[in-house]
Amino acid sequence: MAGRPDVAVVLAEIAGRGSETNRAGMARYGIRIDDAFGVPVTELRCLAKRLGRDHELALGLWRTGNHEARLLAAFVDEPARVDEEQMERWAADFDSWDLCDEVTTDLFDRTPLAWTKAVAWAGRPEEFVKRGGFALMAGLAVHDKAAAATAFLNLLTLVEREAFDERNFVKKAVNWALRNIGKRDLGSHAAAVACAQRIRSAADQRAGGPRGGDAGARAARWIAGDALRELQSAKVLARLSR
Repeated sequence: MAGRPDVAVVLAEIAGRGSETNRAGMARYGIRIDDAFGVPVTELRCLAKRLGRDHELALGLWRTGNHEARLLAAFVDEPARVDEEQMERWAADFDSWDLCDEVTTDLFDRTPLAWTKAVAWAGRPEEFVKRGGFALMAGLAVHDKAAAATAFLNLLTLVEREAFDERNFVKKAVNWALRNIGKRDLGSHAAAVACAQRIRSAADQRAGGPRGGDAGARAARWIAGDALRELQSAKVLARLSR
């Protein structure tokens, strides 16, 4: 493609890579397919590499509303040119867990406003916006090598605060953030393990015992238990000790 790629041309290429088999697979994993072609993310990443970074193309792709076009938008956009208005607009459009996760961990976590939005969105009521806040934390824990350890310890207070949200897509992101923060270094690991133990204790207290309870208590207990299994595994402990 010579010059700036045309959105319609790129969309047609995406459509040509789709399949009904892939669409059916997406649906089985809880991904909305009402406007999706059924293109694997690996193919979209290859296409993004060929297209290169292009902010205007990303905006145009997002406006199509197509699922794969929006994923591609996250892969080709320029993080330094993403502003708050765009972040809020795109977050309001999140309608599938995969779109939320790819945008937040491939693009938004590399923008100057990543930390601000992680904190703000963690307290939002919308399911996918709130998931986006914790997905941002998970992405920052991996990609922001320069951030101070204390910044991540502060995020654990939000993890603990929101651990009783029983919505599936929220609780999984809270757990994701907790695990990723705990795998950064030994200090973060100790803090994350302590955080998970407090969450489990609070869930048991709310339920009146180590089993059962309302949906919030069960969600918090799952978040804590799953995180502790990974963080206290031999594999993670060995990597951190090195």
